[in-house]
Amino acid sequence: MENEAKIVYPATTAYVRTLLPKSEGYLLRLEEEAHRDGVPIIQPEVAQYMRVLMQLHRPTRILEIGAATGYSASVMALSLPAGEIDTIELNAETARIAAEHFEELATFHPEVSVRLHVGPAEAVISDLKGPYDFVFIDAAKAHYSAFFEGAYPLVRPGGLIVSDNVLFRGMITDDALILPKYKTIVKRMRQYLEMISEHSRLTTSILSIGDGVALSYKREADGA
Repeated sequence: MENEAKIVYPATTAYVRTLLPKSEGYLLRLEEEAHRDGVPIIQPEVAQYMRVLMQLHRPTRILEIGAATGYSASVMALSLPAGEIDTIELNAETARIAAEHFEELATFHPEVSVRLHVGPAEAVISDLKGPYDFVFIDAAKAHYSAFFEGAYPLVRPGGLIVSDNVLFRGMITDDALILPKYKTIVKRMRQYLEMISEHSRLTTSILSIGDGVALSYKREADGA
């Protein structure tokens, strides 16, 4: 996979990927299908980071905003001994493919239940019930703030919110890098990063892996 992020030296990314475990079976097939069809999925180093977070945090209830064809939800599910994942996808055709993948996943890892919701994330979230231990945001970049506002009340104290692609190919860091068609996305993503970094109930770290990942911890109380 090409490193399109431009936020890490390509040689560094290439080396890190030599250290990652090789995908096989079900996950390898999902990766190959996504690459063939041009469907964006989380980059290998981000997938490995998610595996580590699953094993450290051991969430039992997960909310994912942006299912695509089901790859990231599958990575999370296969990293857990048990639990449930609610995942949301706007595109009906993409969701159809994800549903087929989740049906297959259930045949060999039924301990994690994956429920796919099709429709606009803001509308779907309003019908969901918390609390969630973990939220993964990886959908339309210009709408991260709206996704966050909907999901945040459903996250339990001590829960995690992970946001992918937050450095957006490096454009977030320097106005000179911004392509005209992405000005709105960059503006809104900067606003989102400022919001989660300054939030009174969150401790947030921005990581330069993949296309940028934000990890936010929901504290017990304001300023605690």
